[in-house]
Amino acid sequence: MEALTSKMIATMRAAPGVGLAAPQIGIDLRVIVLEDRDELQKSLTAEEIRERDRVSFPTRIIFNPVLTPIGEERAMFFEGCLSVKGYVGLVDRSLEVEVTGLDAHAAPIKWRVRGWPARILQHEVDHLDGTLYIDRMKTRSFATGEHAKALYGGKSIAEIRRMLDL
Repeated sequence: MEALTSKMIATMRAAPGVGLAAPQIGIDLRVIVLEDRDELQKSLTAEEIRERDRVSFPTRIIFNPVLTPIGEERAMFFEGCLSVKGYVGLVDRSLEVEVTGLDAHAAPIKWRVRGWPARILQHEVDHLDGTLYIDRMKTRSFATGEHAKALYGGKSIAEIRRMLDL
């Protein structure tokens, strides 16, 4: 399994991305890898980092993840995906989740997170269940990454939602 997770991490970083599910590289196993390093956030303003509730965290490997939403709070932000390269769309997700599963050493884990790490977890677990972000997105928000940046760059999600009447 170490060879698989090493390959997944290398693929995620080469993209570059913040998460990857085994089915994305043709492996039919319930395993995800995710991380959010400081250098991946350098292009964001302090306000964008705050609005997204984005925090850095080290590489996580989770086998057989099970997600539980915590509370009713939700947040909508743009998501992209290595499986639908070059496009983004607004997706509404739980703001806080708890994931249980096994780590890289087959030890049980429980991780409760909110904000961007919670979004990444939901996105990657969706892959394990055969769901892509485009299945959940607000369709009128679907755009190339370049087009979305040109139209919505520097705007808050509240402003973007008003522009799209969402």
